[in-house]
Amino acid sequence: MISLDAYRNQWFGNIRGDLMAGLVVALALIPEAIAFSIIAGVDPKVGLFASFSIAVLTALTGGRAGMISAATAATAVLMITLVKDHGLQYLLAATVLAGLLQIAAGVFRLGFVMRYVSKSVMTGFVNALAILIFIAQLPELDPRTVTWLTYALVAAGLAIIYLFPLLTRAVPSPLVTIVVLTGLIMVFGWDVRTVGDMGNLPDTLPVFLIPQIPLTLETLLIILPYSVAVAVVGLLESLMTQNIVDDLTDTKSNRNQECVGQGIANTATGFIGGMAGCAMIGQSIINVKSGGRGRLSSFAAGVCLLFMVVVLGDLVSQIPMAALVAIMIMVSVGTFSWSSIKSLGTHPRSSSIVMIATVVTVVYTHNLAIGVLVGVLLSGIFFAGKIAQLFRVTTTISDDGRERTYVIEGQLFYGSVEDFMNAFDFKEALERVIIDVSRAHIWDISSVQALDMAILKFRRDGAEVDIVGMNEATETIVDRLAIHDKPGAMDKLMAH
Repeated sequence: MISLDAYRNQWFGNIRGDLMAGLVVALALIPEAIAFSIIAGVDPKVGLFASFSIAVLTALTGGRAGMISAATAATAVLMITLVKDHGLQYLLAATVLAGLLQIAAGVFRLGFVMRYVSKSVMTGFVNALAILIFIAQLPELDPRTVTWLTYALVAAGLAIIYLFPLLTRAVPSPLVTIVVLTGLIMVFGWDVRTVGDMGNLPDTLPVFLIPQIPLTLETLLIILPYSVAVAVVGLLESLMTQNIVDDLTDTKSNRNQECVGQGIANTATGFIGGMAGCAMIGQSIINVKSGGRGRLSSFAAGVCLLFMVVVLGDLVSQIPMAALVAIMIMVSVGTFSWSSIKSLGTHPRSSSIVMIATVVTVVYTHNLAIGVLVGVLLSGIFFAGKIAQLFRVTTTISDDGRERTYVIEGQLFYGSVEDFMNAFDFKEALERVIIDVSRAHIWDISSVQALDMAILKFRRDGAEVDIVGMNEATETIVDRLAIHDKPGAMDKLMAH
């Protein structure tokens, strides 16, 4: 657990930077929260209330300071069918259950699984997300629905974002972009798409409510698959984003605490009429690049969002979408790992394949979890292949030709079992066979069964077989799983 002094510093160590960054993030969250509500098939206030609640509660209970969590597309797309078939109340119940599952994941310390996500998968995840962020802006740049003025405003916004920091970094350039472009369209009355065109903003505060669903086993069976999917995808995206923010800020954070924080946020959000959410890499990068480092930035983003949509809704609705598109393009460009393109020719081919496969899968399915799963599986396959190549068997025979020693070197597991068996000459007439595993390690049931088969084949032809050099771990698994000294061992092996 984090110390009280460190926790206090995460709140008050960067007050000005966190407040300014939180304001910028809040403005960027509004249109996205509305868009994600539309994706899920619910009223815009469901996404807006969720973004407020999740941002505030993860600031209080999460494991990563400076990371922004809110309603997201990754969780919204999982709820489409549930809302269509059963309605909003079932979505709220599924959100509560997903949060409880995430809390359980944190309590049982399941955050460790992130150590098995390779750097290639992380890079692919980031690149795919950058592409998806850019693709999401294309409807706002469709020449069939927007005028040349929109392109001019986007270009002006990008110019401000990249050039204003040359003058001063006291004020985040994305915030300047929003203020300047909003002022221009209000003064000149230009007819361009605004935040208000995406949906009506709520004019009341959220209230506590219990989802109106029957408390039956049938209801649980309906919402459970959706809750599990939301919990897994939400944690996966949150922990991946957490790693990225760790790298951006050169700090460490608590994965298990983040699981608990995400769970508390989602559970509470379901009781105020909000949908499930998770960490957002785009907004987190906006926050970091705008100077946000502490928990106050996420808290401020949530509070500012609620204040703006409820109290300043008329003004916020005038913000041109072109300003937000410019900001998200900046995020897309900054998120993409351009060095990974240059590294394709120098990195190991397997690493490049994993990265590209992750990108292609995520972009094709628009599902970050599927892409990461594909990347992790490929990483595991390539890793197993590399380890199997390090395996070898050497052999020597005694001067009288009656005793042969096989020396096993490397890792004996399912990937090297075939090479292990092919190294033996079972037709050779021998009195004694020594299998020396002092330079090897036996890992799994496949390798134990292969060892059983080799011993039994030699014994079948009358040879005495000795295994020497087992380390403690190898001896433990062999003693527990091997059957070569048990009656009917060959029949049992052949039955498999």
